[in-house]
Amino acid sequence: MSSTSTGAGPVPPARAGFRLPLRGRVGATDRKIMARISAIQSPVLDEAMPRLSQAANHSVLWLSIAAALALTGSKSARRAAVRGMASVAVASTVSNVIGKGLTGRARPAAEVPEARRLSHGPHTTSFPSGHAASAAAFATGTALELPVLAVPIGALAAAVGASRVVTGVHYPSDVVAGFAIGVGAGLLTRRALSRFARRRAA
Repeated sequence: MSSTSTGAGPVPPARAGFRLPLRGRVGATDRKIMARISAIQSPVLDEAMPRLSQAANHSVLWLSIAAALALTGSKSARRAAVRGMASVAVASTVSNVIGKGLTGRARPAAEVPEARRLSHGPHTTSFPSGHAASAAAFATGTALELPVLAVPIGALAAAVGASRVVTGVHYPSDVVAGFAIGVGAGLLTRRALSRFARRRAA
C-alpha cells in the first residue's frame, strides 16, 4: 500500500526569495541600486551631487530659500516660507530624534567614487534620511501655500534626496522613508497652522 507524503519538501529556487524577510529584501535591493549608481561615470554626479548634499546640511538650503521668499514682500510667499520651515522643524525632529533613535541602522558600506565622497561624512545612524525628510517637508509646506513652487522646489528636494544615495551616505530606502516623513510633516503642519489662524480670527 503506497502512502502519500504530506511534507512541503524543499522550496524551489524561484520561490525561495519570497521567504526572505522584508527587511532582507529591501536591504538587497538597496545594495544593488547603490552598486549600479556607483558604477555610473558622470561629472555631474561627481561634482554637483556632493555640493548639493552639503548645501542642505542643517537645512541651510531651505533656510536660504525661505529668507528669499520672505524678502519678496508677498504675503503668500511669506506664509509659504513660514509653513515650509515649520514643516522642516517637525520632519527633522521625527526623523533625526525619533526615527534614528529607534532603528539604529548602520550607514552604507558600499564603495563610491572618491570624487563623490563627502568631506565630512555623517556620524549618526542611517534610517531614515533627515536630509530627505527636511527636503520633502519644505517642498510640501511651501507648495501647499504657494502651488507655483511645487515643481521647482519639489525637483530640488528630489535632487537632495538623490544626492544622499549618490554620495554613499544613505540607502535608497532611507531616502524614501525620509520623503514620506517630510510629506506627512508638511500636511500635518498645514492643518495645525490653519487651526491656529482660525482661532486667531475667531
